[in-house]
This record gives sequence, structure tokens and C-alpha cells, in this order.
Amino acid sequence: MNKRPLYFDYAATTPVDARVIQVMVDCLGFEGNFGNPASGSHVFGQQARHTVERAREQVAELLNAQPEHIVWTSGATESNNLALKGVAHASGKVRGHIITSQIEHKAVLDTARFLEQSGFEVTYLAPDCNGLISAQQVSDALREDTLLVSLMLVNNELGTVNDIPAIGLRVREHGALFHVDAAQGAGKTVIDLGNWAVDLMSFSGHKVYGPKGIGALYVGPRAQARLQAQIHGGGHEFGLRSGTLATHQIAGMGAAFALARESFSEELSHIGSLRERLLEQLADVPGVRCNGCPTHRIPHTLSLTFSEGHFNSSALSTVLAYSATSACNSASKAPSHVLLALGLDAESAARTIRLSLGRFTREQDIDVAVQAIKSAVATPVPFWAVAQS
Repeated sequence: MNKRPLYFDYAATTPVDARVIQVMVDCLGFEGNFGNPASGSHVFGQQARHTVERAREQVAELLNAQPEHIVWTSGATESNNLALKGVAHASGKVRGHIITSQIEHKAVLDTARFLEQSGFEVTYLAPDCNGLISAQQVSDALREDTLLVSLMLVNNELGTVNDIPAIGLRVREHGALFHVDAAQGAGKTVIDLGNWAVDLMSFSGHKVYGPKGIGALYVGPRAQARLQAQIHGGGHEFGLRSGTLATHQIAGMGAAFALARESFSEELSHIGSLRERLLEQLADVPGVRCNGCPTHRIPHTLSLTFSEGHFNSSALSTVLAYSATSACNSASKAPSHVLLALGLDAESAARTIRLSLGRFTREQDIDVAVQAIKSAVATPVPFWAVAQS
């Protein structure tokens, strides 16, 4: 059996933590906590409901939010759809103005384009050379008919962190709602919904060592009456998201967020030291550039562009599991829209790799990765690969 490559794609998905798996298993099978949380007339449903509500508390605790503001969804993609479409449809308007940026996740960009086709007008802000959107940019783009501003907390390709508190204040002064896609931020940077001027925020379980297929949308007080459900059929989740709750997945996401809260400082320090180790060892590689702001960022995600010349990505992929772009772009084989927005051309984007570190990355993994990268830079690409490119 072939040896598996080292995993450097935590931004795409994280492995479920073994402690989370056990929590999920306890919610399966006849001897487990398998009841329907909506069946309140008997103990099986009551136990499941208690588990769901405890998980809601665990998610809220990491975010400094109130549990009743957490709405379960199938993931950040659904949360983003609910936020954008829900605000647009609840406005009662067939037209209106939405602000987002050119470097959002496709779950936001594709939803925004859908709303454009429905009659809404969307402004796509361009990032600066560091991959950031400023509060002043948002202020300049706000209009009288602006309903919603939607920006990500942490960019999924660059690891850059927007100044969400400052942007939120500008949006709130205007009166629009502010949605933040925080799928890449939970457990990696401080989130303080008790003090930030944020009305809606999206999360995903599988980015935080929890299961796939479960997520949440924070719905703050200002947004509750200005959000329309997109899935109907039973009035679950405060009437905002109908459907039988998946107790095992919800319990898993709750446990994952609880673990992230407990290990936040230690894990941030660990991954920060790994990032420095990686960059120090790559310092002697000619022409390598780390994309995005060097200071306003998380240490987990690095976007590295190599100078013109030979870069044997096929050789590197046998040693490392990494991405050339975000997972949502990989299937299309198109250049990263994030890198293009930063000013890179298609050729430079093709010489860019995204390495993302995580809970189970070790120092020896970093050392192997560095040697593999240096070898890929030094190894000529076969002539037939050049001819086909």
C-alpha cells in the first residue's frame, strides 16, 4: 500500500477529533441518545433536545454569544445562503443594494450573483495589495438603499484577517445589516459577538475538527425580524430553518467548539511556531513570496507563489496533500479568483500553493514539507508536461 502524503490542507477540511467522534457515537444506535429532539413527549426526545441545547451553548461560548442566537444549518454554505437570501427576501423589495468583496468564498459570491439576477444590485469591493478590505472602503460604498454588507473574517486562501469590529461600526451607523463568513475563523482567532457590531455570522463544523454536514448561523437581535427562512416545513430553529435536527452532528460540532475554546491559546502558539519554522527554512528559496498581509492574519494558512522557472507540482503532490487554490475552485481548474484580485496573473497563480497547518501538524512534518518544496523547485518539469501546459 502506498504511503499517504503528509496533510497540509486543513483549510479545506479538518479530521474529526477522536474526542468528538466519541461524543457523536454516543448519539447513535438503540442504546444511544438517538431520539428526535422535537419529540418532547418522551424521554428519548427530551434527552436529544438537551444534547442539542448543550451544543448550542458550547458554540455560543466560543463566540461570546447568547445560545438563543445560534441557528443550526447544514454548514457555512447554507448559512451564507440563509443570510444573504434571507435578508434580501425579507426586505420586501425586488431591488436593493448589497456590498461584498471580490475575494469571498464562492458560497457568498455565487449567492450574490443569484440575487443580482433577481434584481438586486451588488458592489464587489477590491482588496488592497495585502488582501484586506478596509472600513473606509465599506463606508464609501454604502448607499441609502444598502440592505446588507457581507465580508469574511478570515480569507480561506490567504489567511488574512479583516478588521471586522471597525467595519461593523460603520455598517451599524448606516443602519444596514452586517454578515460575516467566519468559517475559517472559529478557533483560529478571537471572535467576540458580545461586543462586535455583527448581525449575522456563518460557521461550519468540519473546519474546527467536527463533522461535515453541520454548521450554524449566528442571528443577532437586529437581524431576527429582518431574516426570512429559506427552508420550510415544521418551523424548527426559531422558524428560520426547518428540518429534523441531526443530534449526532450537532453534538459533534458543540464538542469541537468546546475543545477549540479549551485549547485556543495553546494551539495558536503551536501553529504559530510551526509557521515560523516553515518560513525560516524557505527563506533561502529564490523568489518565493508569501501572499497577503504579514501581520493581520492567522498563522494556519499560507499562500506561497514561486518565481518563474521550474516548479514541479506533480512531484510535490506525492509528498504533501495541499491545495493550489480553495477547495471550491479546485474542480473547475480555473485560476484562483482571490489571487487574480490581488493582481497576480494566471501564470503566477499556477505557481502558487496553499499550505494550511492544523492541530495534528508536527515539527517533523514541517521539515519534510520544506525539503519537498525545495526539491520541487529544483527538479525540472518533464518536457512532455511543459508541452501540454
